Amino acid sequence: MRKLITVLVIVLVIIAGIVVWYLTRPTPAPVPVTKEIKVGAIINLTGPASTWGQFHAKGHKDYFRYVNEEKGGIKGNMINLTIVDHAYKVPEAVNFVKKFCTEDKMDMIATWDAGSGIMAKPIIQEYKIPNINYSTYQGILGDPVAYAYLPFGSYVMDCYAVLEYIKAIHKGNDPPKVGLLTYNNTYGKSIHAASTEYAANNGVNIVSIEEFPPQALDLNTEILRLQKKEAEYIFMQCLPSAIIMALKAADQAGYDVPFFGTWTSTDPDFFERGKGLLRDRMHMQFPGCLPGDGNAGIKLLETLWEKYQTVSKFDASYWEGVVIAAIMERAFVKALAQFGEINSQTINQALETFRNEDFGGLMPNITYTETDHGGSWTARIVRINEDQTFTPLTAFWEPGKEKIQLISGSN
Repeated sequence: MRKLITVLVIVLVIIAGIVVWYLTRPTPAPVPVTKEIKVGAIINLTGPASTWGQFHAKGHKDYFRYVNEEKGGIKGNMINLTIVDHAYKVPEAVNFVKKFCTEDKMDMIATWDAGSGIMAKPIIQEYKIPNINYSTYQGILGDPVAYAYLPFGSYVMDCYAVLEYIKAIHKGNDPPKVGLLTYNNTYGKSIHAASTEYAANNGVNIVSIEEFPPQALDLNTEILRLQKKEAEYIFMQCLPSAIIMALKAADQAGYDVPFFGTWTSTDPDFFERGKGLLRDRMHMQFPGCLPGDGNAGIKLLETLWEKYQTVSKFDASYWEGVVIAAIMERAFVKALAQFGEINSQTINQALETFRNEDFGGLMPNITYTETDHGGSWTARIVRINEDQTFTPLTAFWEPGKEKIQLISGSN
């Protein structure tokens, strides 16, 4: 009996020890729940100006690859990017948007052009999936603005910036005479109203607006009309191949004036085709970093070039692919930090908390609110050189809000 009691006491002591250990043991850290972050991008890979879209895709892919490989994703949440080709056809883009929202259940979407961005809005708003558009067409910001985002300042800002620069460099007492040369589609017409409005209120004379279809084979007639109207400056809204046609037509007509475009003016083919044509007459509004800036943004691009060797030098279309991806990544990071999970709803909420969000100079600081998804309103004018370099002609400034500051060497 005594032995039995001893054994029971020992057993009870052991059990008590186990209970005490269990109750006082350190609580193990919770195992983080990770998921695949699904991103869909609808980009022009085979349609007109497809090299532009192809390099957008390269930049987008490279940056997400860098995030997954070098940063371990978003705290273990890996980004899965699906890129599809809509060949610059709006109906095709709409079909892909629907598929991304319904079948693929993407967490975030990128669309490519002005028409696709507009047509995507009711779909993304129905399924509550944020969409950032490669085009900065201002119509995308119309009510209701929910879930639709631009990466940086709209084409309205481009109009203000270009015309302010023209005013600043213009010689003589008469208002500068400016001609608009644009596609006859939504993208091309995006500079018409804003330029006309700015000109009427700020002493600029818009002498002619010449439109042409994206399929045009030459621009001889349009250039001759601008020459007849005595336009002293030409402001274009068209893709790089059309700019080359305009420069050729100007040479044929003996028409020597400065040309200006928005940030969409170049692609990798532009410089090869532009040899002997660009000279020192082609300019654009470009809100991004350039190799001479030496900031964190350009160092990031250089890291990507060296690591993945997708490009070997600065390219504006590759730059924008990285910009779109970087904005997305920042939204994923903020969604996880602020809301504990990454999904379409928390990503959208996170985007709307952006306040002067700093990307190291990759592009201007970004602010999004519930009522304004425009990103930024900061510009600079650069000259496009034949050796695929860009010379800043102004400091960064807010057109219509700040005084333009010319840099030595501007026209």
